[in-house]
Amino acid sequence: MKVLVVGGGGREHALAWKLALSAQVSEIYIAPGNPGTASVGTNVPISAEDLDGLASFAKDNSIDLTVVGPEAPLVAGITDLFQEQGLTVFGPTQATAALEGSKTFAKQFMEEHRIPTARSKTFETIQPASEYIHQVGTPIVVKADGLAAGKGVTVAHDIETAKSALSDCFVGRVFGEAGSRVVIEEYLEGEEASVLAICDGETFVSLPPSQDHKPAYDHDKGPNTGGMGAYCPAPIMTEDLARRVDEEVIRPVVEGMAQRGTPFTGILYAGLMISGEDFKVLEFNCRMGDPETQAVLPVVDADLAELFLLASRGDLKSFAGSLEPNGACVSVVMAAGGYPGPYEKGIPISGIDNAEVDPEVTVFHAGTKIGDDGFLATSGGRILGVTGKARDIAAAIDRAYKALGNIHFAGAHYRTDIGEKALDRLTACS
Repeated sequence: MKVLVVGGGGREHALAWKLALSAQVSEIYIAPGNPGTASVGTNVPISAEDLDGLASFAKDNSIDLTVVGPEAPLVAGITDLFQEQGLTVFGPTQATAALEGSKTFAKQFMEEHRIPTARSKTFETIQPASEYIHQVGTPIVVKADGLAAGKGVTVAHDIETAKSALSDCFVGRVFGEAGSRVVIEEYLEGEEASVLAICDGETFVSLPPSQDHKPAYDHDKGPNTGGMGAYCPAPIMTEDLARRVDEEVIRPVVEGMAQRGTPFTGILYAGLMISGEDFKVLEFNCRMGDPETQAVLPVVDADLAELFLLASRGDLKSFAGSLEPNGACVSVVMAAGGYPGPYEKGIPISGIDNAEVDPEVTVFHAGTKIGDDGFLATSGGRILGVTGKARDIAAAIDRAYKALGNIHFAGAHYRTDIGEKALDRLTACS
């Protein structure tokens, strides 16, 4: 089977790496890919947002399955285009990807299907939004309605920060059209977890739960980022809680979308805030999370190509394998100095080979390139996902950070506490 992975970040490196392990996969292409994906397949110089170019490549090269990594092409309708041309693709249609493409749509859908979520209101101009913030007070959460690469959310603990977030959206147009509407949401306290479910339009299977770390600095301090690291499994998701999330969140989405005549096929990502035995949905995504994917896939023994192909055919009920986690995994993001603010590019990177001497360590590339001198260099904000797998979370933390110590680039920034919440919870429960 020939597989095409669309995208060029850390998530796509992890997807390509896992798909390449399948006995069913003979060739794998990544468009556009990165220096890391080149080690597991063939990079193709086509942008993830060049939908026509991707479809032409899939047809010309007899691609059997296309897996779409990023949200932008999904929201733009890549699945619809591929299906119209008779191409097999794993990813939701444009209509169902609206769960991520519009936070307003997602909120309305959750309210309609009684999915637990934070109270919110949507605004299209700054004045009433500002008045509402003064009325309800802080802490409050301000979200750009559309896609903002994980950076359109501000948790405001004072009025000035909240109003600044509104100004960024409505006046500064920092997020472009994505910020033309703003969702203002109640602040929820608790601990976050991520659930990724593979859906085929009628049924679903959930992958092991994980936990992302969005704030830039240790102990959840600093501005939100696209994610500074993740671990899997997340002990906060007990068996009972996982069952409830399946029945109270994932199933209502799958059934609700089918009722609308727009079946959800692809990955449904539910970002949750958990407090005790209660939970609420913070957000839906229509694709694998990043960096959650890098922590989840190493502990999944099932054949990912088989799963995605069955789901794309509406036949997930035929899957007979296990999705129980095999061990634990921790992935730590090494970011550029200054991220998520301005940062320098083109900084040489060294030591990845030394880190990967350990067979249970994989370094997933996110923001890297081969420079003019032929050597690896930085090209983005989140540079690498240094990933260690072990028998348990504590050992996986040690493995990941030991590997990270071998890698160097000027200004490298990373959190030193990825996985500590899991250790705290496991200690408290012992």
